[in-house]
Amino acid sequence: MLSEIALYGAIETGLIYGLVAFGIYISFRVLDFPDLTVDGSFPLGAAVAAMLIINGWNPWLATGAAVLAGMAAGAVTALLNVKLKILNLLASILTMIALYSINLRIMGRPNVALLSEETVLTPWYDLDLAFHQVPVLLFIIVVMICLVLMWRFMKSETGLAMRATGANARMARAQGIATGAMIVLGIAISNGLVGLAGALFAQSQGAADVTMGVGVIIIGLASLIGGEAVITPSSVLRALFACVIGAIVYRLAIAFALNADVLGLQAQDLNLITAILVTLAIVLPGVRSSVASKFTRNKA
Repeated sequence: MLSEIALYGAIETGLIYGLVAFGIYISFRVLDFPDLTVDGSFPLGAAVAAMLIINGWNPWLATGAAVLAGMAAGAVTALLNVKLKILNLLASILTMIALYSINLRIMGRPNVALLSEETVLTPWYDLDLAFHQVPVLLFIIVVMICLVLMWRFMKSETGLAMRATGANARMARAQGIATGAMIVLGIAISNGLVGLAGALFAQSQGAADVTMGVGVIIIGLASLIGGEAVITPSSVLRALFACVIGAIVYRLAIAFALNADVLGLQAQDLNLITAILVTLAIVLPGVRSSVASKFTRNKA
């Protein structure tokens, strides 16, 4: 069984990765744009926020700057694809590789500690809550604000144009939609959300590290696919809730697996667990549909 601290820790991390899943939802589901930039924009957000906080910036302003930095990274990837006609996957890999050096430049060293600095969480510790409950409360508020803003955006004229671009770019262009601009905007927003997640993660964990983005794309995909297996994404709102639920369920599954003595799993088995969970999330919806259709035929 998980301890209370481990349970809240898993939910806290799941909420942060829910923001990553939002970003991946825009790139993979809305725009059909395989984007690996997130492995670089996650630590970019952490690095920018950490260095600005250390230099005396207000933590929320530093977090906002991290969002802008993530958006800039996403825009570079999209421009490489739209303007230079580089394959989208390759463009994102090029940006991701470049961001490793950029993140080292920003921090000046591989990692930066924030344990003695004021963060967005600091004022919340004055509330009458347990220490491990504070991040969960704040991150729920942040995630819900982002969810509502994304839902409203996707229902707007620009959001509908972006969805049309992902569904059928040729038809969208025929309707007068600037598909290139939609791709740049969408990938920028996607990586801005990932940059926000990185900034919050660094402040929550008390450090920013240049390697903290390794595997973020896999975690985001696991959250997205797992959430869609739990909640059928029949609308944008349901899809966004699926991202959050999937991220929390993923982190809880990881925590239970690592804390279950009978399984004998250790921290180094994290990637193995992730691969198994993603495989199950991909396979189970098809199995469920097959069983449901067979049951329907037998009943008829």
